Amino acid sequence: MKKNSMRFKSLLRAGAASIFLGAVPICSFAQTSQVANANSKTPDTGWNGKAEAPHYAEKIFPPWQHGENNDAVNQGFEFTVPEVDDMADFHGSVNDPKLVLYVGGNYFFAMAPLVKAFEEQYPQYKGRIFYVTIPPGMLVTAMKDGGTFTSGNMTFTAKPDAYFAGLKKVKALIADGTLTGKAVPYVTNDLTIMVPKGNPAHITSLADLDKPGVRVVMPNPAYEGIARQIEMSLKKAGGDALESAIYDTGVKNGTTVLTHIHHRQTPLFLMQGLADAGITWKSEAVFQEQAGHPIEDIQIPAADNTTAIYAGAMVKGAAHPQAASAWLEFIHSPTAMAIFERYDFKPYKG
Repeated sequence: MKKNSMRFKSLLRAGAASIFLGAVPICSFAQTSQVANANSKTPDTGWNGKAEAPHYAEKIFPPWQHGENNDAVNQGFEFTVPEVDDMADFHGSVNDPKLVLYVGGNYFFAMAPLVKAFEEQYPQYKGRIFYVTIPPGMLVTAMKDGGTFTSGNMTFTAKPDAYFAGLKKVKALIADGTLTGKAVPYVTNDLTIMVPKGNPAHITSLADLDKPGVRVVMPNPAYEGIARQIEMSLKKAGGDALESAIYDTGVKNGTTVLTHIHHRQTPLFLMQGLADAGITWKSEAVFQEQAGHPIEDIQIPAADNTTAIYAGAMVKGAAHPQAASAWLEFIHSPTAMAIFERYDFKPYKG
């Protein structure tokens, strides 16, 4: 377990570096004329369809919710510097929370409005909810390490009350005793191809990801469950040859860049001009477009797409079982569905 804990902490550090620095030196932006305008109040005019450094580099780095995802009542002194000092996947206060949620990062952007709506129904939890939105497998590692995280120079403990991921993963964790009760499915999500605004590489289909000269950023199969759905879709569209070209040959020759910890990195790579396309969840592309980022998406036909079912369950020995039960009831309510549908999630109807 100690070995796993050390590995998890090293992954968090590596992932933080990639998420916050975008896998390129900060000075590379400082050398561009665009960055001189990073703090300008002038409206962003976009990239004019080109995959190059944006006019306002700061805008592309998390946290993209501008603090709206922090549920703490007293936030104290704010110290957030995009690219440098930023904890985008830890939300709220760890000071005696009354509900702790481990949520697979597939809908980090929906959590702030979900929490707000939940607190309106259960005001006793207002400002007392803490949640983590790193990949589901890493949440399991953290859970089995006692809920302790290290990110940068900060170490803290927040043991979960409920866990949310893909339905198969949730059922497996119930079977091994990590989770308890029934799995509660609530929404589904489909894949899409995310590209920079203007689609400079002229991507029209999954097959185009293997075109000469196309640089692809893809979720890492070692860390992210979405990679399995992506591999399935690549095989549907182009057989084993297309899947191998992206996840084997492409990785070896450098035309495919793998994320280090989180597919939140995909739009970062695209917005920095480090890649031409990447497969993500449709909901994430919708969020990026709604946020005004220079991102578009190319629809994947239903015949080639792969659908995920999201579910949750209570953690065995949860410190706040009543709050966890309330959240599990809320997560598939009409109120929650209305929020999810803003980002193109579909209600689960199984």
